[in-house]
Order: sequence, then C-alpha cells, then structure tokens
Amino acid sequence: MSEHHVVHIEFSADEREAAGKFYSDHFGWEIAHDPQMNYAMFETGDNLGGGLNPVNENNPAGTVIVYISTDDIDASLTKAKSLGGKTITPKTEIPEMGWFGLFSDPTGNLVGLFTALEKEN
Repeated sequence: MSEHHVVHIEFSADEREAAGKFYSDHFGWEIAHDPQMNYAMFETGDNLGGGLNPVNENNPAGTVIVYISTDDIDASLTKAKSLGGKTITPKTEIPEMGWFGLFSDPTGNLVGLFTALEKEN
C-alpha cells in the first residue's frame, strides 16, 4: 500500500498577485505566477509547496484544498465514494507534472489527490 502524504496546498485567491505578494512579504515564500494557467505556485522552503487557485463556483474565496499523494487516483476516488464522499473532479492530467482528482468528504471538505509524473533518470 502506498503512503499518503500531504504534498500540496491551495488557497483560493481572487487576486493572485496581491495574495502572492502577501505570502511572500509575510513568510518569505517564493511565488511564481503562470498567467497561461491562471495560477500561481509557491514554495515554502520545507519540501511542501502550493498554489493560489482562481476563485470560481467550485472554489469560493476562503477555500483551502489539501492534496494527498496516491499511486492510484481512480481507486482513491472510488474508495472515497464508498465511504460517503463524492467525486468533484475525476482524474485529470497536469501537463508535465502528473495527475490530480478532487473529492468532497461526507462533511463537505474538498480534498485533492495527486500522482506525480514518473521522472526518468
């Protein structure tokens, strides 16, 4: 069985540049904006990073999504559903990075799953 570690955290941000500046100024995090993806990434310096997600219908302001690693997103989504959760986003590719999926737990918390792309040596 694979280990399931927290690997990524996302904060919703209507104004990602302002939010990025806040976290950079407050905590010294490195922020990288990607206008093509409408997204910003941050590095915390402790092998955990995250992003600033656009605000939308499924991701209102104030939403924080914790991403957990898994070797099999489809199986993890199926298990979440069997335990009373609901699939929000099925397994979806992130080009050149890996795959993600989202589910809500029985109490309504949004949880992300992530499988990294295998890197060649």
